[in-house]
Amino acid sequence: MNKVKTAFFCQTCGYESVKWVGQCPSCGQWNTFVEELIQKENTKSIDWKINGDRKRVNKLIALNEITSTEEKRLMTSDVELNRVLGGGIVSGSIVLIAGEPGIGKSTLFLQLGLSLKNNVVLYISGEESEQQIKMRAQRLNVNNDNFYLLTETSTQVIFQEIKKLDPDLVIVDSIQTLQTAFIDSSPGSVSQIKESTAEFQRFAKDTNTPVFLIGHITKDGTIAGPKVLEHIVDTVLQFEGDRNYAYRILRTLKNRFGSTSELGIYEMTDTGMKGVNNPSEILITQKEDQLTGIAIAATIEGIRPLLIEVQALVTQSVYGTPQRTVTGFDSRRLQLLLAVLEKRGGFHFGVKDVFFNIAGGLKVEDPSIDLAVLCALLSSYEDTSIPYHMCFAGEVGLSGEIRAVNRIEQRIAEAEKLGFEKIIVSRYNQKGLVKQKFNIEIITMSKVEEVYKYLF
Repeated sequence: MNKVKTAFFCQTCGYESVKWVGQCPSCGQWNTFVEELIQKENTKSIDWKINGDRKRVNKLIALNEITSTEEKRLMTSDVELNRVLGGGIVSGSIVLIAGEPGIGKSTLFLQLGLSLKNNVVLYISGEESEQQIKMRAQRLNVNNDNFYLLTETSTQVIFQEIKKLDPDLVIVDSIQTLQTAFIDSSPGSVSQIKESTAEFQRFAKDTNTPVFLIGHITKDGTIAGPKVLEHIVDTVLQFEGDRNYAYRILRTLKNRFGSTSELGIYEMTDTGMKGVNNPSEILITQKEDQLTGIAIAATIEGIRPLLIEVQALVTQSVYGTPQRTVTGFDSRRLQLLLAVLEKRGGFHFGVKDVFFNIAGGLKVEDPSIDLAVLCALLSSYEDTSIPYHMCFAGEVGLSGEIRAVNRIEQRIAEAEKLGFEKIIVSRYNQKGLVKQKFNIEIITMSKVEEVYKYLF
């Protein structure tokens, strides 16, 4: 007879306790423990009867005996996804994708599965029926004879079908809907999510088959389920965007096979997600008139240089406490730059309302846009426009100095490609910089005062 025991799980971090406690000792949250039944069974590990060349054999081996080889990758037709994953889908990897409901996660990865026409793809859906997925596939207007669909939530049934099909890629939508018979609790609970993910991890590593897990997020923007979920998987991708914009951003939060600072940009269309090859053109507003409070910043996301438009509005404060409203930028960083202007330049921002926005719905953390932010603030403060053919790349220090930024040549080349005539950079970036190979005028400055005198 199977022994059944209960345990208490924290719904925030997944911490397990034998009794109920008010505050989680792991994450510090209050009243998050829920009792769940855990059914202990004598389960044997699944023996995957697959092709011999894909079977993984574990044995004791010395580190010096291991030969260094490149990870085998499956290249897709989606250039943006290849970049974010570090150069394609790694065999045996398990990837977690999270995002807001309705943002386009299912559409993007249904599109991915249909595009791999030379590989057997299994799409497991626990949320939608076959007819709903068929309607979405018809809108995408892509046919694939090697694409198979399974609408099931039991992991035991799923793995039986996987053994019959032997797919090259598995997509699960979503991990929160699955349940395993080894855990006697409802789908979406911490223990169910943890065990279901662990089963797919064992499958991916044993058979060398890549697995994509689509996940939900909580109301505060974190991935639903225990934090250990992000430790189990090899790669964590965040799919984000504003519903009011047509553009979506695929961002890497964790990647064992590549950089964690990569960015993919998509455009939502009637026929699915389209990769944006040159995002700088869509992130800069095409305007006929000279407008105040606008500056163009040359930034870097991963290996990709981007030119983005920063917008500032400075007005006289009506209320006692000045407002600071920021979108797409760190509000504390903006406070720092305002303090630099107040102290070093003598500008009275303490009695002004400041509204700041990065166009296109982007969120930027690169400190190299400091100079553009500062110039946009000054432009609105002085009510004088900055020439539209000019852009900026520089970090601003607390003493008002303009500090050097990395990979300056890539930023300059991107600005030149988009038709800008001048770029203002730090004087400390001159080392190793060959100005003669660029047709754009490179202006070097070391202090914020110099930039103010030059522009205004």
